Amino acid sequence: MTKKIEALHNFHDQDFAQGWADRFVPTPPRQELFTTIIDQLNQHPLPNKHVAELGIGPGYLALEVLQRVPDITYEGVDFSAAMFKIADERLADYRAQVTYTQIDLTKDGWHQQLSKMPDAIISTWALHDLGSEAYILSVYEHAKLALLEGGLLLNGDFIKPDKTEYEYEAGRISIQRHIELLQQAGFGDVQCLVYLEPDAENPTTANNYAVFLGRA
Repeated sequence: MTKKIEALHNFHDQDFAQGWADRFVPTPPRQELFTTIIDQLNQHPLPNKHVAELGIGPGYLALEVLQRVPDITYEGVDFSAAMFKIADERLADYRAQVTYTQIDLTKDGWHQQLSKMPDAIISTWALHDLGSEAYILSVYEHAKLALLEGGLLLNGDFIKPDKTEYEYEAGRISIQRHIELLQQAGFGDVQCLVYLEPDAENPTTANNYAVFLGRA
């Protein structure tokens, strides 16, 4: 029987969300992913000084961004109220800068629920959980509509490595497909910035992830 690389979650349950957050404490390679995103934010003009994160989860990336990118407001988007509770505790020192917006990214028009137009939309380890390539494309299309002209889309997510012999859940797609979907959604300067913990021969649900950049 072929092993399937997939992770099943119940992020609406507070105990599950807390247990997941406790297990997902960022490792050094995951910190490298955060740094890749933060470096892009610091190198790019942010006229509105507003960053939106899709799938804020327990707030690990948010804390790093707020500590290292000065004078911004931050909008944490998630469909899980349980995750908002965890994130709010982690970001207690930054409450004046943070807004939480409960959104289902599979629904059309979600970008209209954001509090203001962001200079950058960022995400880590979230979009694969939407469960399909079509939903990932839809998120990219809506993000393009949400962003200020010239704004950044930075998505760090689990991918399906090339030449793998394993079956993957539908939301884990190849680097090339992410690039193609970003281009299809209208982004320019599309590229994969970094591919971390690559392992096609012995994949797990927690390795093989990459950061993608697109400019609106």
